[in-house]
Amino acid sequence: MSWTSRRARAIPQSVFLLMDRAKQEARASGLGIIDLSLGSSDLSPPGPALQTLAEALLDRATHQYTLRSATRPFLEAASGWYEHRYGVTFDPDTEMLSLVGSQEGIGHLLLALTDPGDLVLIPEVAYPPYWGMAALAGLEVFPVPLREDLLPDLDAIPEEVARRARVLILNYPNNPTAAVADLGFFARALEFCRRHDVFLVHDNPYVDMVFDGPAPSPLALPGARDRCVEFFTLSKSYHMGGFRLAFAVGNSEAIAALETVKSALDFNQYQGILRMGITALQQPEAWVREQVAVFRERRDVLVRALQEAGWEVPLPRATLYLWARVPGEVDDVAFAVELCRRTGVALSPGQGFGPGGRGYVRIALVQPPERLEEAAARIGDFLRSSAR
Repeated sequence: MSWTSRRARAIPQSVFLLMDRAKQEARASGLGIIDLSLGSSDLSPPGPALQTLAEALLDRATHQYTLRSATRPFLEAASGWYEHRYGVTFDPDTEMLSLVGSQEGIGHLLLALTDPGDLVLIPEVAYPPYWGMAALAGLEVFPVPLREDLLPDLDAIPEEVARRARVLILNYPNNPTAAVADLGFFARALEFCRRHDVFLVHDNPYVDMVFDGPAPSPLALPGARDRCVEFFTLSKSYHMGGFRLAFAVGNSEAIAALETVKSALDFNQYQGILRMGITALQQPEAWVREQVAVFRERRDVLVRALQEAGWEVPLPRATLYLWARVPGEVDDVAFAVELCRRTGVALSPGQGFGPGGRGYVRIALVQPPERLEEAAARIGDFLRSSAR
């Protein structure tokens, strides 16, 4: 008898486990690893935010369980942050919720909004946990095809599928493709959802990581809060990935349902981290722009170096990633595994991001420029030796 549930067995196996073994093999052979496979910022949170956390550690009031009322100061700061950015106000008590990371929040929201057997729409290239979340909730998934601009082709969704759909998950600026959606696209997405009675879930961690202008929010559109919840995280803009802090904002009924599910599964974040988040959200916009400039420089360095090495890689408009087609007619998993074993450079195979990711790899800009140039040199040597 197996003790593993059908839910657990339904979660797709991760190709990233293969990459982890490849990294171990490279280390064992004496290679230095340049890990560009994980989208975890290598930069530090704001100094004042770290100081806030250090002071909170000595405050015994922060050592207790954090109930909903204790999250309100953070949600007030988050509401002010959103209003300053988009000119829309949300009620911290009924339209917002603090989260232990946005990944947790999205997974719990699917449990809150759907029943087993419901259908969810996910772009055919998407953040890998979305597929596992859908499996855990017992949902049927329709992978939405992408257009040439890497945005979902909502017109390609068959009418019978659209009628059955319960939730549409979007994520722009996008991981892994780095595509950016404008407000016109979100207006069309909301109209699609209104027409077919679908709820829109928008994952927006890269809101600041745009190199040529701000990223819009669908919640800034009239009527959006009737059928939309958006997720923001402090992992990217403020380099707080390890602290696991995020918030959800939008439709009050969905927020209440999300809170109900969360109450059965976890308590809230540590109060010291919530205080840290308040300080982070209050940082000057100039600080955030400085962080974005770091990744812009890295993008430019790596794209130029890879092109000089013989790999034509598109220049992304946003995020921490390059999304590139594998050179030649090579399987993306085989390419990434062999590259790592032979050179120590670790990338993410596109198949891990869904059926539309085959033949691509994601490259994370999470190393300083000199390490990125070294990675490109190793990749160039690998491509030349493979061609022979």
